[in-house]
Amino acid sequence: MKTFEVSGTMRLRLGEQRKFRIYVRGLSEDEAKEKVYSILGSRHKLTRNHIKIASIREVPLEEVQDEYVRDLAQADKIVAYILR
Repeated sequence: MKTFEVSGTMRLRLGEQRKFRIYVRGLSEDEAKEKVYSILGSRHKLTRNHIKIASIREVPLEEVQDEYVRDLAQADKIVAYILR
C-alpha cells in the first residue's frame, strides 16, 4: 500500500471555501481520491460537487504528518476482534 497526500478545497454549507490536506492509504490515486470523497462527505455532509481536488501525490512515510496514518503504515499486523 502507498501513502498519498490529497489537497484541494471544499465548499461548506454557508458558501465558505476551505482548503484541506489529507493523508490516506491506498493502492492507487483513484482509490485515494475515493477515500477522500468518503471522508469529507461523512465529516461535513458534502457531495462530490462540493469537493475540488487540486493535487494527489505519493509521499514517503517520513513526510506524513498524520500520526494515525504513519502508525498504520508501520504496523506489521492488524488484529480485529469480533464481539458477539
